[in-house]
Amino acid sequence: MAGHSKWANIKHRKEKTDAKKGKIFTKLGREIAVVVKQGGPDPESNSKLRDVIAKAKAANMPSESIMRSIKKAAGDMDAENYEEITYEGYGPGGVAVIVEAMTDNRNRTAGDVRHYFDKFGGNLGQTGCVSFLFNKKGVILIEKNSSINEDDLMMEAIDAGAEDFNSEDEYFEILTDPNDFSAVREALEKKGYKFLEAGVQMVPTTTTKLTDPKQIELMEKLIDNLEDLDDVQNVYHNWEQDE
Repeated sequence: MAGHSKWANIKHRKEKTDAKKGKIFTKLGREIAVVVKQGGPDPESNSKLRDVIAKAKAANMPSESIMRSIKKAAGDMDAENYEEITYEGYGPGGVAVIVEAMTDNRNRTAGDVRHYFDKFGGNLGQTGCVSFLFNKKGVILIEKNSSINEDDLMMEAIDAGAEDFNSEDEYFEILTDPNDFSAVREALEKKGYKFLEAGVQMVPTTTTKLTDPKQIELMEKLIDNLEDLDDVQNVYHNWEQDE
């Protein structure tokens, strides 16, 4: 799994403005609405909802906003139907890009995504064109601080079913099989750990380095503009960014 931390957008997220935060909360609200519709509003019986709540908390979404989103979704089961769509393509320099969207208008979303790939030196491909370069993994990031003992955390994570544990400069990274993610996350949550990030993600198996300043600029713009689209939930890529 080496290389994932360089690819992770953690620094990117730390720099989000308040306006971006509001957009992230809106997207999380949409995700909550979808899982409530699928499995009901009770987190006790809806494991997907528990996972999205943990993801929302990691993104610093206020608890009252989370509860409001759940209540709204529960009382509005006839609301617009969002479908989940995944787009795959290449960014500048052959960087593999996966875009996960939730939309009530497939044509609008496809047009918007294609527009930015074309505008910033990439091209949208067929389903499956880059997904073989990624593995689906549960990803939990915990910020390093003096109260956390690395060996204890590693043993607790592995005992809970984690596959891999990495110590990076600013955080610990715990990787799980997607099917074990909920159990590992809940075990660590019960131990009192707070997460910088918690969710099932597409983790690249190989990375691509860009050296051309123009390509680097275009790649940054492609990611930013895709993430800014209301319908886009997640953008994954295998660009190996310098620390």
